[in-house]
Amino acid sequence: MVARVVVAAPSSGSGKTTVATGLMAAFTEAGLAVSPHKVGPDYIDPGYHSLATGRPGRNLDAYLCGPDLIGPLFAHGAAGCDLAVVEGVMGLYDGASGQGELASTAHVAKLLRAPVVLVVDASSQSRSVAALVHGFASWDPGVRVGGVILNKVGSPRHEELLREALDSSGVPVLGALSRAPQVRAPSRHLGLVPVAERRAEALEAVAALASQVREGCDLEAVLALARGAAPLSGAGWEPCGAFPSPAPSRNRGLRPRTPGRPERPRPQTPDGLKNPVVAMAGGAAFSFSYAEHAELLTAAGADVVTFDPLRDEELPPGTRGLVIGGGFPEVYAPELSANEPLRKAVAELAASGAPVAAECAGLLYLARELDGKPMCGVLDAAASMSERLTLGYREAVAVSDSVLAEAGTRMRGHEFHRTVVEPGAGAAPAWGLHAPERRVEGFVQQGVHASYLHTHWAAEPGIARRFVERCKA
Repeated sequence: MVARVVVAAPSSGSGKTTVATGLMAAFTEAGLAVSPHKVGPDYIDPGYHSLATGRPGRNLDAYLCGPDLIGPLFAHGAAGCDLAVVEGVMGLYDGASGQGELASTAHVAKLLRAPVVLVVDASSQSRSVAALVHGFASWDPGVRVGGVILNKVGSPRHEELLREALDSSGVPVLGALSRAPQVRAPSRHLGLVPVAERRAEALEAVAALASQVREGCDLEAVLALARGAAPLSGAGWEPCGAFPSPAPSRNRGLRPRTPGRPERPRPQTPDGLKNPVVAMAGGAAFSFSYAEHAELLTAAGADVVTFDPLRDEELPPGTRGLVIGGGFPEVYAPELSANEPLRKAVAELAASGAPVAAECAGLLYLARELDGKPMCGVLDAAASMSERLTLGYREAVAVSDSVLAEAGTRMRGHEFHRTVVEPGAGAAPAWGLHAPERRVEGFVQQGVHASYLHTHWAAEPGIARRFVERCKA
């Protein structure tokens, strides 16, 4: 059993990240092993969670992975911890558009049988806060709102009025935080600036959040609430156990090994290594990745080595495959373009037919140019910034056979970008999308799979095994 609590809010902008990160940091400083989690597909908040706890921030997305995987993925991330803090997404009851509660914070809280702490922006209200909290606490009997933390409280008198109003609500006040602009993280076109781009300042901000939460919240009451979570059944997700068993060979079992005869040596990759090296882009420009992806690649038999396209002029020695996830290459286009040796190395690897998986930012990096700056030129396409935000969950089907999936494979994904690529799809598109409009997108050529679509490989672990098998070939 891991004590756990979900931090939610009536709407975005109420202070969920402030409170969740502050709680994680405060409990970690108190000596607890804290497991950080984020509801939804967001990559940025988990970076701050990781700074606060010293553990990988993990996502719990019931749309991308399906409801049945939420409990196992949670148990995998929280194994060996004293406490898990789960930051919600948007408003408590906001889920996938048009699909009821699916993927909402409330949905995940129910799947985890976890109590909810409601963070309320109290900056423009007093007695009305009681009606707001009552509505959220009573809307769904399956959701247990176990406490409220008041955020952006204007003064001691304001706090007194809020507490008086909530006395009869039946929901205890677990804390009150005043406005603290010094701990705000800067934002830009896709939300908060990631930790990878401002680590020193982010560390200071997390420390300030811990201090603010420690002074303004009843940590013992929050911990007691978390320890009152109902038991969870079922085993935790394991990368090695995620792959379906291979089909038995026709001759398997017909020729038992002769006693005393040594086993045949394990097949090796062409450079003599037992495991192929899969290079994974990281650093400030490519900071978006789910922790489970590297774990699945490792379980499938790869050695995952991270490199930074802003600094490294060569791919890791022995690279047999390349994974370039999401991030902000548009912010660093001049620097990425200036690293001509690495751009050439990536292009040569792709031309060799080696497996290359590129999501969103990776797609831009493989293009011919990004905002007029030369990129790797693997794809005959040009990328540029756009006024339009593309955002939302997607139902997708693989259009072409690729290093990631066979044609016809169905996946759920997520798009989140303010760039466009022209053309939007190659001669062999990567995905066919069904909503909000029917279209094809992405590129499959030789060993390259490049697309705007973010997917969570835990939902289809065969992707990682297929990719590594192609690296070994």
